[in-house]
Amino acid sequence: MKKNTLGPLNISTTAVHAGEFVDPVTRASSPNLVMSATFAPEKLTGFSARDQKEEAEGFVYARVGSPTVRQLEEKVAALEGGEMALCFASGVGAGHALICGRLSSGDHLLMPESNYVGIAELARDTLPRFGIAVSYVDMTNVNAIAAAIRPNTKMVWIESPSNPAMMLTDIRAVAELAHARGVRDVVVDSTYCTPLSTRPLELGADFVLHSLTKYIGGHGDAMGGCIVGRKAEMTALNLEAMVHFGGILSPFNAWLILRGASTLPLRMAAHEKAALHLAQKLEAHPAVKRVLYPGLASHPQHDLAKRQMKNFSGMMTFQTHQAGPALAQRMIDTLEIIHYAVSLGHHRSLICWIGTDDIQQSSFRGNAEAVARYKSFAGDGVFRLSVGIEDGEDLWADLVRCL
Repeated sequence: MKKNTLGPLNISTTAVHAGEFVDPVTRASSPNLVMSATFAPEKLTGFSARDQKEEAEGFVYARVGSPTVRQLEEKVAALEGGEMALCFASGVGAGHALICGRLSSGDHLLMPESNYVGIAELARDTLPRFGIAVSYVDMTNVNAIAAAIRPNTKMVWIESPSNPAMMLTDIRAVAELAHARGVRDVVVDSTYCTPLSTRPLELGADFVLHSLTKYIGGHGDAMGGCIVGRKAEMTALNLEAMVHFGGILSPFNAWLILRGASTLPLRMAAHEKAALHLAQKLEAHPAVKRVLYPGLASHPQHDLAKRQMKNFSGMMTFQTHQAGPALAQRMIDTLEIIHYAVSLGHHRSLICWIGTDDIQQSSFRGNAEAVARYKSFAGDGVFRLSVGIEDGEDLWADLVRCL
């Protein structure tokens, strides 16, 4: 971005201008799409990435860094109020890079009992093979977290609100507890919230992670992930997680996500408005058993949501008195505006059925107590609804026909 002499900018201005500049050669106002895999240096540079000093020598090879991806990294870092960001090919790629770039054999990772399935399954299926111990805890219970921390706990992983249970974690309280007990890294997956809702670094977290495929990209046409944190840790992570693991973001996807990120403040306001409208309508409908949306007073953690979230986002779950699978099929057959599909955070509304037995067997695999806690929020299953930016009344007219 061109040097700012105006002082701190509002987040809506930051979303448009951070990481962007007028091209000094072409005078192009919009970001360039630079697809080159390699760059011609003006000075002799080292062959290994360990020997390259990008700030002094410019770009050398796209796996180490490239111009369009760098612009997106600067924008996301500015939105989160962080020193540096790194972008990856997907949200799971970012999560894998952070976990395996920071942890070693013999370290302990503390994970939520239920969270995004890609990370949940990575923790259960892959990390133990490499000697990383993982245990799982109710992240709504600070006392349970305190009891689960071990001398070798190096990372606490938070997802708030959780996917799909819609439970929140008190980020500030957990960060203070973890650091006081010697935990090095507190990580927050803030995909549901975005920087427009919650800025975890300001609450004491060390890293914040986003699936850029979701709200920040916002249009469902480009996959990506990112991590934001302090420059020293991120620079070290870049060498291992980016250069050695190789899960880099395509410049084309970065260019698409850049376009989406610029309108994030406008979209999040529209997501929240339509979601609150639908949540209230659903809660009052006789076919609906329960709605979990942080913006509703009925949410069990509504007070925490009001403290921690500036925007209640567009994500909710609801349970019905009807059998979930049969209703899901009716949605597939009937819905016209809302798409029956996985993913979330897109400009169009998406809904899907998540059966409790299915997700417990495939992803969470909790013990009896953990399953009981999950069922207290999710029952036999939930419909996860990602509310887009359409008109709330139009969405309700489409959805209510299925109930």
